[in-house]
Amino acid sequence: MYDDGDGPPRSGGTREARARAAEVRVAFEGMLQIRRLTNSGAADPESVPAPWERGRMVRAVAVALEAAGITPSAVDADSGQRVVTGYRVRRPPDEPGTVTVEWLGPHGSGAAGEEESALADCARVLQHLGWDALVYRGRKGRRFVEVRPPHPDG
Repeated sequence: MYDDGDGPPRSGGTREARARAAEVRVAFEGMLQIRRLTNSGAADPESVPAPWERGRMVRAVAVALEAAGITPSAVDADSGQRVVTGYRVRRPPDEPGTVTVEWLGPHGSGAAGEEESALADCARVLQHLGWDALVYRGRKGRRFVEVRPPHPDG
């Protein structure tokens, strides 16, 4: 159900978009319910990622971003070319317990020019939900958000 930004573009019109929004809303509410049940000792149980999310960070981060109305990127299945501008969530191979969020789009789409503000929005959404989310500049000057569970001390 989640969309990490590397899947195919969503097809369809208004009806399909409404159905997708409803699916995402249900998934996000389910995630918040898991937080309430598993973080009962926290002052605000919804503000702390649950163990379930920590074990499925790509999924949890993608659901949170899409539920906030941020568009996932998409790749054409036949050509492998990126066809929609939006976020992509992935697990870096050398960083266990971490995911990164990138802002990607088709060649010439202007995604690189949008990435600073778009990734700042992504980081704000994730920080509000209790994740440590910091924007960095990587190779070739492109920005990304590094997302980790909150540090145990704060």
